[in-house]
Amino acid sequence: MLSIRQLSRSFREGGRVHQVLDGADAQVRCGEIVAVTGRSGSGKSTLLNLISGIDRAERGTVEIDGRDVTAMGEPARTLFRRAHIGFVYQFFNLIPTLEVEENVRLVLELNGVRGAAARDRSLAALADVGLRERAHSAVDQLSGGEQQRVAIARALVHRPGLLLADEPTGNLDEQTAGEVLPVLLSLTRARGTTVVIVTHDVAVSRLADRVLELREGRLHS
Repeated sequence: MLSIRQLSRSFREGGRVHQVLDGADAQVRCGEIVAVTGRSGSGKSTLLNLISGIDRAERGTVEIDGRDVTAMGEPARTLFRRAHIGFVYQFFNLIPTLEVEENVRLVLELNGVRGAAARDRSLAALADVGLRERAHSAVDQLSGGEQQRVAIARALVHRPGLLLADEPTGNLDEQTAGEVLPVLLSLTRARGTTVVIVTHDVAVSRLADRVLELREGRLHS
């Protein structure tokens, strides 16, 4: 369960204060896939950063499975995020100096899983996205769709309860997005992972269980 209550965040630009979130509320059930839409600059990425604890809210709370992320200090938020949240980004955010399997395995190693156990789990995660044979390839040898599938494997390899995706199809053409999106959704549904996807893609919204629009600082069904 993800619970967002009265979440507020502003920023200062050009001597003026801009209110990005202003008392946003939402409840996301365990295993639910929710798409968050809204115009550019409405605060969608800020919302994800607040949910994950990357940024701090000025007011309000974020609870993930009963844990109040907003009440944690920075070190605790970092450890919680590392163990319990997966991320998929528009531009993949893979490490170019690491092989494909090493990119996936790094998440496990940061969580204390090493050696053969980490390798086996990272290879299994790559098999889940159809890329087991590319395990030892360099990242720059992959197509955009393949890189995003690696990013999905990396996001899910440590079995997080919550996955946050920021425009996961935004850097893909329509055909490739149509191939990658079902991989993301089928894997998360099979595992009961709660998913929040920020998107402008109508296809993503149609496949989500529910759509929330971020408008004037608040979330609307």
